[in-house]
Amino acid sequence: MVETKITAEPGKSTIIATGVFDAPRQIVWEACTEPELVSQWWGPKSFKTTVEKMDARPGGLWRIVQRDAEGNDYAFRGVFHEVTQPEQLIYTFEYEAMPGHVLLETDTFDDLEDRTRMTTPLAFQTVEDRDAMLQSGMKEEMVEIMDLLAELVESRALQKRAAPAR
Repeated sequence: MVETKITAEPGKSTIIATGVFDAPRQIVWEACTEPELVSQWWGPKSFKTTVEKMDARPGGLWRIVQRDAEGNDYAFRGVFHEVTQPEQLIYTFEYEAMPGHVLLETDTFDDLEDRTRMTTPLAFQTVEDRDAMLQSGMKEEMVEIMDLLAELVESRALQKRAAPAR
């Protein structure tokens, strides 16, 4: 598990999530940009996640669909605005069931040698949008997905360290 810090100051339209992973930055970057890896950690563990699009380049689109045990689909989409490998991703995020409530997400990956700090400010259009997202259980879900991301990247880092040098 990763220690996740989520900050949401009253009256501000942002949420900031931070986690430090026991994995090199390149591995964390790949987990956040490669569809087959994203589908393994993005969203609640009880949902099946399908990455329909993940074009991690400026102007590229992304779309992710989650399905719960009852067969309900929850779709999210956005556009990548800046992609600076392996340092930063800036993209929009929109829940398709609530069109027009778009937020801007910035993922920054700080290299701490064999560890990576990922800082993710989420900028909502209004304080009300931010508060509604928090009331929906987003904070708990963010902790869960950061834990899932940690499991994935730390497992991949262990595999890489254990692989014989060529």
